[in-house]
Amino acid sequence: MSYKNLEIWQLAKEVALEVHKMTLEELPKFEMYETGQQIRRSAKSTRTNIVEGYGRKRYQNEYFKFLIYSLGSNDETIDHLEELWETGSLKNKEVYESIHSKCEILGKKLTNFIKKFDR
Repeated sequence: MSYKNLEIWQLAKEVALEVHKMTLEELPKFEMYETGQQIRRSAKSTRTNIVEGYGRKRYQNEYFKFLIYSLGSNDETIDHLEELWETGSLKNKEVYESIHSKCEILGKKLTNFIKKFDR
C-alpha cells in the first residue's frame, strides 16, 4: 500500500490543485505574493505532511505528529480562503464554496484518521 491509496491524501491533493489554480486564475495580481502565496503553501503542506507521516508510519508517534501538522495546515488553508472571500479578493462564490467544502470534509476525515492514534 502507498500513501496514494489514502483517501485523506487523495482529497488533500485535490484541494492543493484547486487552490493553486484558484490563486492563478481568480485572484488579483497583488494577492499572488500576499495571501495567495500563503494559501498555496498551507494547502500543499496539508498534502505533504500526510506523505511525510506515512513515510514514518513505522514510528507511530512520528506518523501522529505529521497528521496533526496536516490538520493544522488544513485549518490554515480554510482561514486564508475565508480571508480572501471576506476581503473581496476572491469573488467567485462557486470556487470559494467548492474549496471550502472540500477543506471542511478533509478536516473531518483527518480528525477521524488521527483518532486511530489517540491514546
